[in-house]
Amino acid sequence: MKNKANLRKKFLSLRKKKYFDVPLDRFNPLINYIKKKYKSKKNIYIAIYYPSNYEINLLKIFNNLKEKKFTTLLPVVNKSSLLNFVEWKNQDIMVVNKYGIPEPLAGKKVFLPDVILVPLIAFDKYNNRLGYGKGYYDKYLNNLFKMKQKIEAIGIAFSFQQYDKLPTNKFDFNLDNVFTDKGFLRWKFLF
Repeated sequence: MKNKANLRKKFLSLRKKKYFDVPLDRFNPLINYIKKKYKSKKNIYIAIYYPSNYEINLLKIFNNLKEKKFTTLLPVVNKSSLLNFVEWKNQDIMVVNKYGIPEPLAGKKVFLPDVILVPLIAFDKYNNRLGYGKGYYDKYLNNLFKMKQKIEAIGIAFSFQQYDKLPTNKFDFNLDNVFTDKGFLRWKFLF
């Protein structure tokens, strides 16, 4: 088994070589799933990410989430190097964080997402995720789990980012599901 550093290097290179723009209609199963699962909620807080480094571009689903009941959130790395999620609208001013990723201005109200669409470098059939190695999402999701807060975490990736079995440790958070350019990894577990 390869170690995480080697896998990151391999899959970052692979993603750069094989990157393509995923057509908007491929996201319909994801959007429909969220709408159906959370239809009884008055307000649905959905955390997306601002794509960088050849990640799947989720910004195109923004227009499909403009219904009044959807509040779109983006991550902000706070001074304690932890993630917070704040409301984001397409015309909002962004700043570039220390990783070169645009994020909303600091100081905005923080929200707890219902669904968080998580970027990743690789995933496996056990819903393990290989991230960038800083642990931001793992810390955030593990802290909520400890406080008995339930957030649905769906990894977003290209299907070619799947690996047989990723190395994991006790700090890694297991995703609820993975959505790729070919759909959900596991349909039967969705409802």
